Amino acid sequence: MPTPPVTDHHPYTTIQQALSDARQQLSPTLEAASLEAEILLGHVLQQSRAQLYTWPHKPISDSQLSSYKALLARRFAGEPIAYIVGFREFWDLPLRVSPATLIPRPETERLVEISLELIPTDKTWHVADLGTGTGAIAIAIAKHRPRSQVVATDISIEALTIAQQNATQLKIPNLQFKNGAWCQPLKGMFFDLIVSNPPYITKNDPHLKQGDLRYEPALALTSGQNGLQDITNIVQSAPTILKNGGWLLLEHGFNQGDSVTNLLSMNNYKNISKYHDYEYRERASLGQKSR
Repeated sequence: MPTPPVTDHHPYTTIQQALSDARQQLSPTLEAASLEAEILLGHVLQQSRAQLYTWPHKPISDSQLSSYKALLARRFAGEPIAYIVGFREFWDLPLRVSPATLIPRPETERLVEISLELIPTDKTWHVADLGTGTGAIAIAIAKHRPRSQVVATDISIEALTIAQQNATQLKIPNLQFKNGAWCQPLKGMFFDLIVSNPPYITKNDPHLKQGDLRYEPALALTSGQNGLQDITNIVQSAPTILKNGGWLLLEHGFNQGDSVTNLLSMNNYKNISKYHDYEYRERASLGQKSR
């Protein structure tokens, strides 16, 4: 009996076919269509991206395909992929996210990098992360400086719940959380370093109606008419909880560097520096409380 010819056409959908169809659906609107198609399918199948390519001809069940199409529809409509899959990687740490939290950005990793340069490995520093969101900055610092004691604040109970779950999941013992706005819940405590990625987008910025920003909490994004309301608040109140010689490190918009360093100077901070992100845009400013 002759062997039937081999054919590439199957009566079922394979991983390879599902990815190909998804790329075509997403590519008109998304630059990272291939990556996002893989992330979403991996989420449905509970497989890594590497596993998807190890068995590209493996069939997908109808229920899996239906779930995948539902996620693709949400992404095509503009919902951030981090909210769809429920996590985002930051500083090589998998962090749970939700619509109650800002999605951690790669540029914010610069704050961690600068902080780790400042904090000695052989001493116990006290560090505060204001407006922690998912806990990204605080967790990364606490993990890499285990001798330090880190306190993270947020005005949102929902965000603090997510941050606490991330710290527990990642087994970070030297980190505690407090509910409240900026420095308020830290009265009576004193810190060697305060770090914050506060809201810094102007209230009427047109970008708020575009891309992922449409889905993220406005409370974590906007700060008054000029975008500097919260930064001003932090700059003015931080000296009440900074040790003499302690540092304040702030993320800000790429066009706010001069404004923030002027604020620091006007409030008697010394040794003021500006830092660029990985795309060489001004992204952070650092100042030291006078001794």
